[in-house]
Amino acid sequence: MATSTAPGGGGAGAVHSSNASGLAFDSGLEIRTRSVEQTLLPLVSQITTLINHKDNTKKSDKTLQAIQRVGQAVNLAVGRFVKVGEAIANENWDLKEEISIACIEAKQAGETIASLTDVTKWNHLESDGQVTILTDKTGVVQAARLLLSSVTKVLLLADQVVIKQIVTSRNKVLATMERLERVNSFQEFVQIFSQFGNEMVEFAYLTGDRQNDLKDEKKKARMAVARAVLEKGTMMLLTASKTCLRHPSCESAHKNKEGVFDRMRAALEKVIEIVTDCRLNRDTDSSSVSIFTGIKELKLNMEALRENVYFESKENLSAALEVILERVEDFTDSAYTSHEHRERILELSAQARTEVQQFISVWMQAQSRKTKSAAEELELTVLKVSHSLDELRKELHCTAMQLAADLLKFHADHVVLKALKVTGVEGNLEALAEYACKLSEQKEQLVETCRLLRHVSGTEPLEITCMHAEETFQVTGQQIISAAETLTLHPSSKIAKENLDVFCEAWESQISDLATLLREISDVFEGRRGEKYDHLSLPKPMKNNANLKSVKSDKPDSEEQAKIAKLGLKLGLLSSDADCEIEKWEDDDNEIVRHGRNMSRMAYSLYLFTRGEGPLKTSQDLIHFLEVFATEGLKLTSSIQSFSKQVDKCVTKIRSMMTLVVQLLSLCYKLLKKMGNDRWVSATNKDAMDGQT
Repeated sequence: MATSTAPGGGGAGAVHSSNASGLAFDSGLEIRTRSVEQTLLPLVSQITTLINHKDNTKKSDKTLQAIQRVGQAVNLAVGRFVKVGEAIANENWDLKEEISIACIEAKQAGETIASLTDVTKWNHLESDGQVTILTDKTGVVQAARLLLSSVTKVLLLADQVVIKQIVTSRNKVLATMERLERVNSFQEFVQIFSQFGNEMVEFAYLTGDRQNDLKDEKKKARMAVARAVLEKGTMMLLTASKTCLRHPSCESAHKNKEGVFDRMRAALEKVIEIVTDCRLNRDTDSSSVSIFTGIKELKLNMEALRENVYFESKENLSAALEVILERVEDFTDSAYTSHEHRERILELSAQARTEVQQFISVWMQAQSRKTKSAAEELELTVLKVSHSLDELRKELHCTAMQLAADLLKFHADHVVLKALKVTGVEGNLEALAEYACKLSEQKEQLVETCRLLRHVSGTEPLEITCMHAEETFQVTGQQIISAAETLTLHPSSKIAKENLDVFCEAWESQISDLATLLREISDVFEGRRGEKYDHLSLPKPMKNNANLKSVKSDKPDSEEQAKIAKLGLKLGLLSSDADCEIEKWEDDDNEIVRHGRNMSRMAYSLYLFTRGEGPLKTSQDLIHFLEVFATEGLKLTSSIQSFSKQVDKCVTKIRSMMTLVVQLLSLCYKLLKKMGNDRWVSATNKDAMDGQT
């Protein structure tokens, strides 16, 4: 599917980042065509309903006018649709012929419908005030079918264009990432990262539109976690790369940087897998099945056997139960499961096995007896198995939730992270080893907890969120240790300290997301939440409104969320650009540097606010923040003006001095001409001798 591997490649459907209007148009193709589709389909349905009403040939004047209005509305909507389709065709020469043909068919169908529903072409009113319709119903139906067929064809072709845009955008990002990996100078890095930031914003915008359009909740969740990795990874890539440039011979710094690049590449590939619907490594083995999914499928198969006793084989039922019990061993083998929970889980597992064996025995008898009593006995055993499986699931749920809640409570103050920061600044390698070991233990606990939570999450999207949390703790934990090691080896390095802070913030953010995940799993288990919901890994720009008690907040639609997320990411990248420029200054006490750094930090806080993170929580916090930001901006302006005035004064003084020099040179030249060279030299020598005397 890839059309270009070079930055700015001009493949079919490519989005040109240098053209803002082009970006807005291209990324909105899918939305615009689908909005027209949503307008067309109900109108076509209305035409069919109105014409076939009561299946008679006479209609009142009111009905005729309604039919005509609908026909005209369809034709107008088709016209708008065709314009969008033609624009897509002109931008994509490889698909132009197919799209153009489909657009012509759609236009013809729209005009046909408008013509066949035109009242002025029908007979005059009869004596009873009604008119006999002489229009061809078959013609209207055929036109409607042609319209739907051509619209569908254009939408499918437009979908190919959107996929090409995303693939091309991904290729540009990958190419720029390769350049960032090889860069050796700080100045070159700043230039390339600026390009990378623009390309990431473009990619985020395109994939955000695609995510909103996905109907499959599982795909939507996978897209959400991949985009979250890329968004957070952009900031990590910046600080990790800067640390490597500042300390090129530091092995831990390079290890830290490589981890960021590897995870971002993997996330980019996941996005393309989802967009092209082409997963290379599908989860088909039994080890990937969660306990919740296994129990759900087993119960469905048993329910089917109540209707058809030959629906399933006993071997398949037994195997399905064994897969579930094998997954239960994740709980019983865990060192973090309490003795009481372990004993209860083992007891319920044995009970479930007994109940299933009893069910198989009754079921085999029902196949031969086929009596009412056999059917009733089968019904009873199904209920018993279902009850035992529900009890097992409930116990597993309680075990995982209690373990996770205890972990969150124990690590709420982030003592280990704070200790790593202190030991890094102190350059204490012995203490670093101690706290790195503690963080590794904490990481293993969180990873295993996420694995257990996945088994009881209750929905496939939540399973994906659990796997994302598991991976994030696993990767980020290692990256924090490598970042802390770099700082410990270079305790006076500001960029190394900033890099460690960024990874610690990512860890704390994932801890916060885990707490939210627990609430959602609990909601699903208790029946307060269904299959569809807002995904945890998406940026949460309006989460702060939950703290407003006096004002009822309106939830922004997906387009507003995408716009806020895009602006927030741009702000975060601008903040990083400012930090890069500030790094060039050697005088940290300079007022311009101080105010610029403060504004950069505040801008980053606002970026976190658009994600629902950071210190800003309520609208009152935001208002106060804006006031402080404005004040800091005025201070920076004042400092720059003072600096500018100092320059002006220097220039003015130099200009005055040069004016005097010019006047003196002119006067001396005139005196030289008037006195003659000999007299000038003798006078000069006499002055020199007097000076010596």
